[in-house]
Amino acid sequence: MPRRVTGSASSRDDGSEREPRSASPRPARGHARRRVGSARASEAELRESVKGSSSEARRASSRGNDGKSSAAAARVAASTPIPQASSTAPGQFVDARGLPSEDMVDRTLKETSGPLGVAMRPKIIDFSSRLRERKHARLRAVLSRVAIGIAALVVLAVMLWTVFLSPVFRLETDDITIVGGNDWVSREQIMAIADRQSGKSLFLVSSSRVVDVLKDIPGVVDASVDKKLPNRLTVTVTARRPAALLKDSHGSMTAVDGKGRVLNSVKGASTKGIPVIGVDDVTNALERNSVKQALKVLAALPESLRTRVSSVEAKTQDSITTTLDSRRYTVIWGDSSEMTMKTAVTTKLLENSDALSDYTTIDVSAPLRPIVR
Repeated sequence: MPRRVTGSASSRDDGSEREPRSASPRPARGHARRRVGSARASEAELRESVKGSSSEARRASSRGNDGKSSAAAARVAASTPIPQASSTAPGQFVDARGLPSEDMVDRTLKETSGPLGVAMRPKIIDFSSRLRERKHARLRAVLSRVAIGIAALVVLAVMLWTVFLSPVFRLETDDITIVGGNDWVSREQIMAIADRQSGKSLFLVSSSRVVDVLKDIPGVVDASVDKKLPNRLTVTVTARRPAALLKDSHGSMTAVDGKGRVLNSVKGASTKGIPVIGVDDVTNALERNSVKQALKVLAALPESLRTRVSSVEAKTQDSITTTLDSRRYTVIWGDSSEMTMKTAVTTKLLENSDALSDYTTIDVSAPLRPIVR
């Protein structure tokens, strides 16, 4: 047996006291051995207690012949105290019955139950399945984009067909309205030009092209085209009477406008108030500068003054002369320059009878210095 060593003072045989010994490693080893022995003793006591509880339960169950014996055994087992494990020292015996228990079945049910309380199979991560899901998701995204693109193309095609090809916006002859015209610029002539646009969608009708063609008609001063959805077209034309009538040596009359263009020959048209220019030949006269200047002068006159013109003389391009009020007055215009001022001076003098007095000739070839004689 190992020798027990204590730290207390001991007495000699002769009765004299010894000094206490200093601490050494031996007493420390002794304390460790005592702790191990104590732990083993506790373990032995725990085993004896468990054995005693089991024997008591067996004796109680043997004495009973019915359900009372089982209840007695359960009371004996419940009354037997279960030693609790202590964690004060490492290596100490721990009884598993004293550990906190956990119901694994209940835990599994809680973790795998769905939103309605129905047990569900735990999800198992399968990377190959996940990869297939991602491929399917990408494929669905591509297909959805393609479907959206096809739908957009179909909608665009339907819109284009409706706007440009459907009968909803198609222009027909009965849907064209003509406003304006006169005896020299007939409505039939205007309709013939506007009717070229029939059969087209109203969005494809070129208003500017129609206006340009109408303005090329002799006698047309202005023209406009107005579109009205879904398929209406209104053409408005401002037409003047001829600037002059060219009378040839045979007495034939040809109507021309201020640009020297020959107007349509209209039988029965009124020529009252239209100036007449005597020429030898109409074709040759239209190429002469004197006739061209005379036509420009007549086209620049206001309607109130042009209707008073009785005759026109154009010997040279800068000596254009007209007679007014059945040859009562003679006006010398010169050429076709500064016609706005020349017209204003002439109108002012004709309105002021006191300024003219007995004079019958007005020379406005130099409008800033008019001459009356």
